[in-house]
Amino acid sequence: MIYRKSAAEIGLMREGGKAVARILERMRDVVRPGVPTSEIEQEAEGMSRTLGIVPAFKGYMGYPSSICVSINDEVVHGIPSEKRLLKGGDIVGLDFGALYQGYYADAAITLPVGELEGEAEHLLKVTREALFKGIEAAVVDNRVGDISHAVQNHVESHGYSVVKTFVGHGIGRKLHEEPQVPNFGSPEWGARLKEGMTLAIEPMVNAGSDGIRVLDDGWTAVTMDGSLSAHFEHTVAVTANGPMILTDI
Repeated sequence: MIYRKSAAEIGLMREGGKAVARILERMRDVVRPGVPTSEIEQEAEGMSRTLGIVPAFKGYMGYPSSICVSINDEVVHGIPSEKRLLKGGDIVGLDFGALYQGYYADAAITLPVGELEGEAEHLLKVTREALFKGIEAAVVDNRVGDISHAVQNHVESHGYSVVKTFVGHGIGRKLHEEPQVPNFGSPEWGARLKEGMTLAIEPMVNAGSDGIRVLDDGWTAVTMDGSLSAHFEHTVAVTANGPMILTDI
């Protein structure tokens, strides 16, 4: 079942979304060469306490951390570790969700570690653009497939691949609600978008093929061919006045 949210419910999601945005924005200063990924985890947990939100991922289906930290060919669900140090030229995907007064918000960014050039820089640019192409399609009376097609078309026009194994999703009282929001598909396919729907739109884009595999830790998904992968996400409300991003500052 697809749940449509009231203005008051969207307001609560917006407050949680602001906290998510502030935590991810803070990571621009934390992410630098030589930093263990456990430091990202510690910063996220500390800011969560300060901002009055509960990290959404820790313990969810057994996931052990508050934030997902995915480096280079890691697509999603990388687990922070004090043994894993960031290196100059890496790209690092950070996915973080919050629970605030009974409602969830979820967002992701991919950051450079130091200076980037060439393909890595271009991959981040295209993936972020694809997110906003999808958001632009999240309007009343469009369908989920219009979002999916907008993302896929932009990504593939640049020679990259969208990950098909993982998809975006509805969000609200639960972290994952209906409908699923794939990053691929045909326009005018899927559920009709109605005012009050809230969606986590999240392109995951590989520089090579779309194939992925999960490592022995049971969580970390990596590209099958070892190519770089980037991930951007916002929680968005469908409103009469167009899409409203709930996870920006």
